[in-house]
Amino acid sequence: MEKKIVFFDLDGTLFTHEKKILESTKQALKALQNKGVYTAICTGRAPLMFEWLLDELSFNSYVSMNGQHVICEGKEIFTNPMKQDDMEKLTKMANEKGHGLTYSTFDTFVSNTSAHPLITDSTSRLKIPYPPVDSEIFIHSGVNQVQLYCPEEETEEYIKLFDGHTFIRWDKTSVDMLPAGASKAIGIQKMLEHLKIPIGNSYAFGDGMNDMQMIETVGTGIAMDNAIPEIKEVADLITASCDDDGILKGLLQVGLLQEDEVPLLQSIKK
Repeated sequence: MEKKIVFFDLDGTLFTHEKKILESTKQALKALQNKGVYTAICTGRAPLMFEWLLDELSFNSYVSMNGQHVICEGKEIFTNPMKQDDMEKLTKMANEKGHGLTYSTFDTFVSNTSAHPLITDSTSRLKIPYPPVDSEIFIHSGVNQVQLYCPEEETEEYIKLFDGHTFIRWDKTSVDMLPAGASKAIGIQKMLEHLKIPIGNSYAFGDGMNDMQMIETVGTGIAMDNAIPEIKEVADLITASCDDDGILKGLLQVGLLQEDEVPLLQSIKK
């Protein structure tokens, strides 16, 4: 059988809106892996924020921080830290304006200040702890991605000052800041090259703006029913929502799984 791979976004895709993993999703992933289909996480999150998931769902490959860091079969194959000078300038500006920052590295997720209301709101919705403060993380560690927390209209000043960087909005008060050209698609391409899997044999599930290039790059892009309209427009097909067995249903739709390969469906039929 030709090698195939499926990439899964986390929030709103592999996770339900309550940040849970459906039993149907667990069984679908296990069935894929039993068939020899590669499975990989592809997320904007830092590894520290999902490392518990790797063992639980038997993932040993992932694209994290919007393509900035790639682990394939347990080994690092790509990393792209941001420039220290840019991090110093960004931190100084955010501190002067009272804006929040979080910094993502391979093994760390920290902030520039304590108890910032927008960081508190964001981490609460992601159901993760407020990150510890280390506003000089970039001096001793490679920072792959930064999240900026401020009112939407105030991000324009950052975009102009850091011309050439990539800014990806993921809610009204938060944007990811990355080096120029960075995206999930870059990380996916690195993994496909490493595994020698053709684009046509790659699939991806996603729902948000940072999934756009991913969905457009793979051979078959699948949008969740809860995805933003822009993702649905570029996807090859739309599956059910993340709360309604969307992963399993999508895998059945594209023929990567058959109903008799999933115990949950077999038990329902009895």
